[in-house]
Amino acid sequence: MCLPTFQAMDEIDHDGPDPLYQQVAAIIAGRIAAGLLVPGRPIPSETHMQQEFGVARTTARKAVALLRDQGLVRTVTGKGSYVLGEPSEDA
Repeated sequence: MCLPTFQAMDEIDHDGPDPLYQQVAAIIAGRIAAGLLVPGRPIPSETHMQQEFGVARTTARKAVALLRDQGLVRTVTGKGSYVLGEPSEDA
């Protein structure tokens, strides 16, 4: 599944055709690509995503799951999700 791209990196369109979780995941992926979120550091928590983007907790969870499926983050139970480095470093 390919993440959608957006003109405004940090805005989601609540009335748009793309599911909210994909939009949130695309924003976080964009921040990773831009170097704003770096390998080994946490991504925003589900609670933070809820507040920042005005989405439900389920939406935030689905966004994190999509990022995980894309190989961009890893989740540590009870600690959060962290940005992964280059694929060769993730083994």
